[in-house]
Amino acid sequence: MFMILIALGANLPLTDDGSPYDTCFHAVEEMQKIETIHLVAVSSWYRTRPVPPDPTQPDFCNGVVRFSGAPDPVALLEALHEIEARFGRVRSVPNAARTLDLDLIDVNGMVRETGSPILPHPRAHLRTFVLRPLLDVAPDWVHPLLLRPARELFSALPERAEGEIRLW
Repeated sequence: MFMILIALGANLPLTDDGSPYDTCFHAVEEMQKIETIHLVAVSSWYRTRPVPPDPTQPDFCNGVVRFSGAPDPVALLEALHEIEARFGRVRSVPNAARTLDLDLIDVNGMVRETGSPILPHPRAHLRTFVLRPLLDVAPDWVHPLLLRPARELFSALPERAEGEIRLW
Protein backbone atom coordinates (compact mmCIF):
# COMPACT_ATOMS: atom_id res chain seq x y z
CA MET A 1 0.00 0.00 0.00
CA PHE A 2 1.54 3.30 -1.08
CA MET A 3 1.43 6.11 1.45
CA ILE A 4 3.59 8.46 3.44
CA LEU A 5 3.21 8.22 7.21
CA ILE A 6 4.58 10.88 9.54
CA ALA A 7 4.31 10.66 13.33
CA LEU A 8 4.02 13.86 15.38
CA GLY A 9 4.71 14.40 19.03
CA ALA A 10 5.12 17.31 21.42
CA ASN A 11 5.17 17.69 25.18
CA LEU A 12 6.19 21.33 25.51
CA PRO A 13 3.99 24.19 24.35
CA LEU A 14 5.25 26.44 21.59
CA THR A 15 3.92 29.54 23.37
CA ASP A 16 3.07 30.43 26.97
CA ASP A 17 -0.66 30.24 26.26
CA GLY A 18 -0.48 27.20 23.96
CA SER A 19 -0.41 23.46 24.42
CA PRO A 20 1.36 20.52 22.78
CA TYR A 21 -1.95 19.83 20.99
CA ASP A 22 -1.88 23.32 19.47
CA THR A 23 1.68 22.74 18.31
CA CYS A 24 0.81 19.44 16.61
CA PHE A 25 -2.27 20.96 14.96
CA HIS A 26 -0.20 23.83 13.52
CA ALA A 27 2.57 21.44 12.46
CA VAL A 28 0.04 19.59 10.28
CA GLU A 29 -0.81 22.92 8.64
CA GLU A 30 2.89 23.49 7.94
CA MET A 31 3.40 19.99 6.53
CA GLN A 32 0.60 20.64 4.05
CA LYS A 33 2.81 23.34 2.50
CA ILE A 34 5.37 20.72 1.38
CA GLU A 35 4.74 20.59 -2.35
CA THR A 36 5.67 16.92 -2.93
CA ILE A 37 3.06 15.48 -0.55
CA HIS A 38 -0.72 15.79 -0.23
CA LEU A 39 -2.75 15.35 2.96
CA VAL A 40 -4.98 12.28 3.09
CA ALA A 41 -5.85 11.86 6.78
CA VAL A 42 -4.99 12.99 10.32
CA SER A 43 -5.35 10.63 13.26
CA SER A 44 -7.00 11.40 16.54
CA TRP A 45 -4.62 13.01 19.02
CA TYR A 46 -3.44 10.89 21.94
CA ARG A 47 -2.00 11.75 25.34
CA THR A 48 0.92 9.49 26.17
CA ARG A 49 3.51 9.25 28.88
CA PRO A 50 7.17 9.92 28.03
CA VAL A 51 9.19 6.91 26.89
CA PRO A 52 11.27 5.95 28.75
CA PRO A 53 9.21 6.96 31.80
CA ASP A 54 10.23 10.32 33.23
CA PRO A 55 8.05 11.81 35.98
CA THR A 56 9.67 15.22 35.46
CA GLN A 57 8.31 15.53 31.91
CA PRO A 58 4.73 16.36 30.91
CA ASP A 59 2.66 13.97 28.80
CA PHE A 60 3.03 14.02 25.03
CA CYS A 61 0.43 14.79 22.41
CA ASN A 62 0.94 12.20 19.64
CA GLY A 63 -0.64 11.55 16.27
CA VAL A 64 0.07 10.25 12.77
CA VAL A 65 -0.62 11.99 9.48
CA ARG A 66 -1.06 10.17 6.19
CA PHE A 67 -0.01 11.79 2.93
CA SER A 68 0.14 10.71 -0.70
CA GLY A 69 2.84 11.60 -3.18
CA ALA A 70 6.23 10.44 -4.40
CA PRO A 71 8.74 12.60 -2.54
CA ASP A 72 12.46 12.08 -2.28
CA PRO A 73 12.77 10.80 1.31
CA VAL A 74 15.95 12.77 2.01
CA ALA A 75 14.36 16.04 0.89
CA LEU A 76 11.17 15.22 2.81
CA LEU A 77 13.11 14.58 6.03
CA GLU A 78 14.96 17.87 5.54
CA ALA A 79 11.62 19.68 5.15
CA LEU A 80 10.34 18.04 8.35
CA HIS A 81 13.50 19.07 10.23
CA GLU A 82 13.00 22.65 9.01
CA ILE A 83 9.46 22.63 10.41
CA GLU A 84 10.75 21.28 13.73
CA ALA A 85 13.33 24.07 13.87
CA ARG A 86 10.70 26.75 13.14
CA PHE A 87 8.68 25.30 16.02
CA GLY A 88 11.60 25.64 18.42
CA ARG A 89 12.88 22.06 18.41
CA VAL A 90 16.26 21.79 20.07
CA ARG A 91 18.10 18.50 19.79
CA SER A 92 19.92 18.10 23.10
CA VAL A 93 19.89 14.67 24.74
CA PRO A 94 17.89 11.63 23.63
CA ASN A 95 14.30 11.54 24.93
CA ALA A 96 14.39 15.16 26.09
CA ALA A 97 11.16 17.14 26.32
CA ARG A 98 10.44 18.88 23.02
CA THR A 99 8.20 21.39 21.32
CA LEU A 100 7.86 19.18 18.23
CA ASP A 101 9.08 15.83 16.94
CA LEU A 102 8.30 14.75 13.37
CA ASP A 103 9.26 11.18 12.49
CA LEU A 104 9.13 9.80 8.97
CA ILE A 105 7.61 6.35 9.47
CA ASP A 106 7.11 5.12 5.90
CA VAL A 107 7.46 6.48 2.38
CA ASN A 108 5.49 4.31 -0.03
CA GLY A 109 6.85 1.07 1.41
CA MET A 110 10.45 2.06 0.68
CA VAL A 111 13.23 0.21 2.50
CA ARG A 112 16.41 2.18 3.27
CA GLU A 113 18.77 0.47 5.68
CA THR A 114 21.60 3.00 5.47
CA GLY A 115 21.86 6.76 5.32
CA SER A 116 19.20 9.11 6.51
CA PRO A 117 16.35 8.52 6.72
CA ILE A 118 16.28 4.85 7.64
CA LEU A 119 12.97 3.49 6.28
CA PRO A 120 10.71 2.28 7.60
CA HIS A 121 11.40 4.09 10.87
CA PRO A 122 13.52 1.60 12.84
CA ARG A 123 11.47 1.77 16.06
CA ALA A 124 7.94 2.53 14.82
CA HIS A 125 6.81 -1.05 15.30
CA LEU A 126 7.83 -0.91 18.97
CA ARG A 127 5.94 2.25 19.93
CA THR A 128 2.37 2.40 21.14
CA PHE A 129 2.35 6.16 20.59
CA VAL A 130 3.05 5.58 16.88
CA LEU A 131 1.04 2.45 16.16
CA ARG A 132 -2.19 3.49 17.89
CA PRO A 133 -2.67 6.70 15.88
CA LEU A 134 -1.30 4.99 12.76
CA LEU A 135 -4.25 2.59 12.98
CA ASP A 136 -6.58 5.61 12.68
CA VAL A 137 -5.17 6.67 9.29
CA ALA A 138 -3.73 3.45 7.83
CA PRO A 139 -5.43 0.42 9.40
CA ASP A 140 -4.23 -1.82 6.56
CA TRP A 141 -0.59 -0.71 6.71
CA VAL A 142 1.93 -3.56 6.60
CA HIS A 143 5.44 -3.02 7.90
CA PRO A 144 7.67 -3.18 4.79
CA LEU A 145 10.42 -5.22 6.48
CA LEU A 146 8.56 -7.29 9.03
CA LEU A 147 5.63 -7.93 6.65
CA ARG A 148 3.26 -7.77 9.61
CA PRO A 149 0.09 -5.66 9.69
CA ALA A 150 -0.10 -2.66 12.01
CA ARG A 151 -2.94 -4.24 14.02
CA GLU A 152 -0.82 -7.29 14.74
CA LEU A 153 2.18 -5.17 15.71
CA PHE A 154 0.03 -3.05 18.01
CA SER A 155 -1.57 -6.08 19.66
CA ALA A 156 1.86 -7.56 20.35
CA LEU A 157 3.12 -4.53 22.29
CA PRO A 158 3.69 -5.35 25.96
CA GLU A 159 3.09 -1.79 27.26
CA ARG A 160 -0.44 -1.43 25.90
CA ALA A 161 -1.81 -1.26 29.42
CA GLU A 162 -4.87 0.91 30.12
CA GLY A 163 -3.87 4.47 30.79
CA GLU A 164 -0.71 4.31 28.67
CA ILE A 165 -2.46 6.03 25.78
CA ARG A 166 -5.71 7.97 25.78
CA LEU A 167 -7.41 10.57 23.63
CA TRP A 168 -6.14 14.10 24.08
